[in-house]
Amino acid sequence: MFSYQRTYRGPVQAVILDWAGTTVDFGSFAPTAVFLRLFESRGISITAEDARSGMGLMKKDHLQTILNRPAVAEAWRAAHGSHASKTDIDDLFNNFVPLQIDVLKEYAEPIPGCLEAIQVLHNNGVKVGSTTGYIRSMMDVLAPAAKAKGYEPDCIVCPDEVPAGRPFPWMIYQNLMQLGVTPMQAVVKVGDTLIDIEEGLNAGAWSVGLSLTGNLLGLSEDEFNSYTEEAQINARQKVEEQLYRAGAHYVIDGIWDLPDVVEEINERLLDGESPA
Repeated sequence: MFSYQRTYRGPVQAVILDWAGTTVDFGSFAPTAVFLRLFESRGISITAEDARSGMGLMKKDHLQTILNRPAVAEAWRAAHGSHASKTDIDDLFNNFVPLQIDVLKEYAEPIPGCLEAIQVLHNNGVKVGSTTGYIRSMMDVLAPAAKAKGYEPDCIVCPDEVPAGRPFPWMIYQNLMQLGVTPMQAVVKVGDTLIDIEEGLNAGAWSVGLSLTGNLLGLSEDEFNSYTEEAQINARQKVEEQLYRAGAHYVIDGIWDLPDVVEEINERLLDGESPA
């Protein structure tokens, strides 16, 4: 008795990119600033680490993750007499949305090297999709602002347009349907959070993490450049370790290194390798 297995040996056809911390908003500050302000309005002081704890998730899920942190949960109980209810979360989210929309234009600057990397990918016939934790009303503000600065992916899918956001792979699948791309072995998912990596792995794609420009490091470009060389190396290694432990196939400093990774994946595909 014999069994046969098909092996894809073509090139990468599409990359699916995250937004904040990956292509725009070096350090992923837009959501962080708003979460700090939102909780302050409820009489609760949270840390930047609290605010960043659910980064990459759909923003209502992100809120839930923050509220699940023991210190935040206790602070909420002390201030409001009980732990946050579903009604509380709905109210927080309804107030979060306009606050986030109000500031997104300020965080639309493409990360250095992004535009050049996208041009190289397009020149090599690679399509560029995107997934995000931002809902569509937020992207309706951020995407045009980023386009005005030169960044426009071929496709944008938001978590409120599919049955569920990350870590489920539905946004990636919707991208591929719109882009006309198959099979999954020809797809590379790129992001700066652990949930980005999980999203890519759940989809069956190659998964690439970014160590310097995103949420896990949480520094602006100037802040990172102010570090000593030793401190930069230590910070980079700490983030790399987290991303590799999450299952990333590759970890790179920033999107500027992505074309080189795609070329390496092309070589592996030619040899019959797959993300699995």
